[in-house]
Amino acid sequence: MVSKEENILFAAEKFFAEKGFEGTSTREIAKAANVNISMISYYFGSKEKLYEGLLEYRMNESQFFSKEIIERTDINEWEKILLIIDKFSDRIRHHKCFYRIMQREQLHTKNPKIVAFLKQTKMGFITMYSKILESGLAKGIFTKNPPIYLLHATVSGTLFYASNAKDMYKEFLNDTDDEETFDEKYYTELNKHIKYLLKDLLGYEKNK
Repeated sequence: MVSKEENILFAAEKFFAEKGFEGTSTREIAKAANVNISMISYYFGSKEKLYEGLLEYRMNESQFFSKEIIERTDINEWEKILLIIDKFSDRIRHHKCFYRIMQREQLHTKNPKIVAFLKQTKMGFITMYSKILESGLAKGIFTKNPPIYLLHATVSGTLFYASNAKDMYKEFLNDTDDEETFDEKYYTELNKHIKYLLKDLLGYEKNK
């Protein structure tokens, strides 16, 4: 069940993605969330704190799934990589507003708290890849040791670029499917492509 606080966060997320921080008012957020404007002050104190709260909320979700994958003992390191791609791709697909905000912030933010959030999230992913790669190399599951920062850039960069360019590719392909149907095909192919790249980068061979 969504709490009042989460309801405000999710309403704000759409406006911040579409209109940016400066272009969004607490009044329109309150109206969309169906709460009194004073509730925003009660839960967050200010629009800036609400914005920071949104980023922290979504980033904590990412950190949680990262930790969950690393700690699993029922799958091997290659299967963990596959799971990361699926989960990361799924989040970008279903949280388009948040990732639009994230990409804007990476280019323009001067807020030290947001800078710290972004750094923490990136470092979390790099640490996750490092642990999985180190373990996979030790077990002989992987035979190549690519730079971790480039491994991370390959996954996140490809996902972000392809997600941003999705409508252009739909037009290029002259695809007439509805958005949901095209999304399903598009992200399925995108995930397969990234997995193919990582299989080569990591030197993974299933039958070796």
